[in-house]
Amino acid sequence: MDFQTLQALPRLLVRQRVRLMVNQYEVHAAGPDGSEGELVAFAQQKRMAFKEQVTIYADDSKQYPLFSFKARKRLDISSTYDVTDPQGQPIGTFRKDFKASLLASTWHLEQPGLGVTTGSERNKTVAILRRVWDFIPYVDNLPFAWPYHFDFTANEQQTFTVDKKFGLRDRYVVDIKDPRLDRRLVIAQAVALDALQHR
Repeated sequence: MDFQTLQALPRLLVRQRVRLMVNQYEVHAAGPDGSEGELVAFAQQKRMAFKEQVTIYADDSKQYPLFSFKARKRLDISSTYDVTDPQGQPIGTFRKDFKASLLASTWHLEQPGLGVTTGSERNKTVAILRRVWDFIPYVDNLPFAWPYHFDFTANEQQTFTVDKKFGLRDRYVVDIKDPRLDRRLVIAQAVALDALQHR
């Protein structure tokens, strides 16, 4: 899919693939009825990497990289992640706000020319329940199956949302409200919400 077609998409569907040593994510365009349409991106993340880097490809053959994101620092829970194209040109950045995330996960995404977009969990009760889940013996190793949702806003206007669907396998619906947002940056943030959520 070319960049202009990708940039015109108002809704994306992100689905995690279950693999032993890596996290993999498929990103699809949403069909008119909400079903999975064309595959627009495929992401792979190695687990327990010292310096987080995720490359997003055109498909699961992993022959054509589209963009990537990489942490500026090693093992830093509030590190900034740079999103760049295959030539290393900057697309934008995102980072987790550690202090604000103590109660509800909060992220700041920045795209040149658009300023900062801030996203946090919509339901504070679910946010607290997720934190408690991590401390329950034997249960903490199971995925948190209940849905959670992130609303991203800039200047008090909603820019995009990420809604996790109910289930043991992670699936997300990404609705983009601001047409100026670079879809590559939105995809990077959506993948990071799953891949980096517990860091």
